[in-house]
Amino acid sequence: MTIQDIIDKELEIKQEARSSRERSGKISPSLLGRCLRCQYWYRKNETPTNPPDSRSLRIFKCGSLFHDFVQKFLPAHQIEVLAETDDIKGFADIVVDDEVMDIKSVHSRQFHYLRKPKYDINKEKETNILQLMTYCWILKKEKGRLVFISKDDLCIAEYAFYLKNWRDKIQAEIDILRWHWENKELPAAKPRAYNGKEGKYCNYRDKCREFENGHKRDTKDHACFKV
Repeated sequence: MTIQDIIDKELEIKQEARSSRERSGKISPSLLGRCLRCQYWYRKNETPTNPPDSRSLRIFKCGSLFHDFVQKFLPAHQIEVLAETDDIKGFADIVVDDEVMDIKSVHSRQFHYLRKPKYDINKEKETNILQLMTYCWILKKEKGRLVFISKDDLCIAEYAFYLKNWRDKIQAEIDILRWHWENKELPAAKPRAYNGKEGKYCNYRDKCREFENGHKRDTKDHACFKV
């Protein structure tokens, strides 16, 4: 068995353990801005038909390593802070007196691209911002910061955002999700993240296709499946 095999096997075991845990049954801030159907199924604890492959698990692990590295410089009471309401639940990476910080690791090429003047961070990183601002909303902080870390050289770029500029967008999304949940109506499948390529990474890709086919909908040109 190779070292790669050993690592992949261990990551698969941990992923299976995570998948078998019962989730909170609440809206996840980390999924805001993504397909509403994906969010609905995730909240219902539906079993993923397309779990992450070995490469994806390794990418997630790399992100966790950098995430943990940064957090170890903070006192315990400021990290992994619970942000919860009656129907929303998540954990903020770092919470200090006047703001919330969320750590995101990226490869060096993306890191240096996002620092270019033409880069529209509000558009390109909207899902990350919605997650961060939701934590700010729940924890009553008016300011949040995205902390991007380059995996290759530990360069760091930090961007500040203010809840007043995002409150209405968060409220609108939460209202839509609540309506579908309360009325037990499955939302339409519509990719909104990753420049419309969200379907490529969706854990419910096959389930979604089967649902559409079961309702005699042609998925050939559907945006969720054009990857």
